Amino acid sequence: MRKTIFCMVMATALSASAVVAWADRGLVVDRLAAKEFVRLPDGIRFPEGITANPDTGDIFVATFDFGGTNKLLRFSGNGKLLAQRDFGGTPLLGLAYNRTDDKVYICNTGDLVGSQSRIQRIPADFNADAPIEEVAFLPHIGPPPDRTVDNPDGSQDVIRFGDNASAPNAMAFRSDGSLFVSDSFQGAIFQIENVAMCAGSCTVTTFGHDPLLATAGFPPFGANGIAFSPDEKSIFIANTGDDRILRMDSGTKNVESFAESINGADGIAFDSSGNLWVAANQADEVVVLDGNGRVVAKFGDFLGIREDGAPRGLLFPASIVFSRDSAFVTNLSLPLTSAAGDEPEEDVRLYTVSRIKVPEAFSQPHYMPRSLAGSKEGTP
Repeated sequence: MRKTIFCMVMATALSASAVVAWADRGLVVDRLAAKEFVRLPDGIRFPEGITANPDTGDIFVATFDFGGTNKLLRFSGNGKLLAQRDFGGTPLLGLAYNRTDDKVYICNTGDLVGSQSRIQRIPADFNADAPIEEVAFLPHIGPPPDRTVDNPDGSQDVIRFGDNASAPNAMAFRSDGSLFVSDSFQGAIFQIENVAMCAGSCTVTTFGHDPLLATAGFPPFGANGIAFSPDEKSIFIANTGDDRILRMDSGTKNVESFAESINGADGIAFDSSGNLWVAANQADEVVVLDGNGRVVAKFGDFLGIREDGAPRGLLFPASIVFSRDSAFVTNLSLPLTSAAGDEPEEDVRLYTVSRIKVPEAFSQPHYMPRSLAGSKEGTP
């Protein structure tokens, strides 16, 4: 069960001293780093997916709402709402902007509401009436193989995964124009080659189908955030339910653990210096990993609910994108446990996106924590 022990007095207890750098560990902590960027329009809930247009600075946000109307929203770089497109009752997950065709790609989770999951796209300068283009329907490929887990006493546990619906959750473009899609329920990574040049029935191939990409944990989402290393030799994938960041070799497709115990690892993105930023949705923070998988920074925290019902800081941070000098993070604020009154997310009435200004040290091409000085710098 998600920990909900928090205290409103944190907002006063945390001060300028919230920014702490321990030189002997190379760790930076700033619990006040997440500032409110925008609030969603009244009645629009659960912001999940996010992407950005690097040319205009526009920020795009998608909602994951099973009980209301879902929207794709477009904000300017200074937070002005420019457009919104209605997607009805179908919850949306990940977004990705493609500079090749100047369109925003969308993970539509139709399987979860009785239709079929798919990838869609829309012009980046969309308005309320812009056509939504079908790209491809995701196949049903069944569960990955069983996962065998070794125990310290020499015994083994076997996890058998169910044959679940397709849940496209996040996307990443490779430099050759291929789109890669994570599927949280099927434990898979799908590939659509040269996606900007096809439409409607683009060919979808299974790039990876591995037991490490599925989960029996909580929250019940396996393969989630996805990002290519700068050299594209590796694909990094968050497994939310397993609290883990995975690394897949782009050539051999071998999957291994890169980092453990990141509570609710969700959206991920590389900064300009090669550090991997992870939205830890159950810890209400953003964790930054260096090239060796070591935590070098933690940004943001949950600091309570404002009187008007907006979260202060981060609350269930789901997705992350870099634009200009900042990281933008959606506050999904989605209650997941069944006990009423158990989670602060139940008190949210206004939904937000946060902004974290990237410290100068993390925007340098050769940033390396002091703890690694003198050793070979690890870059994914």
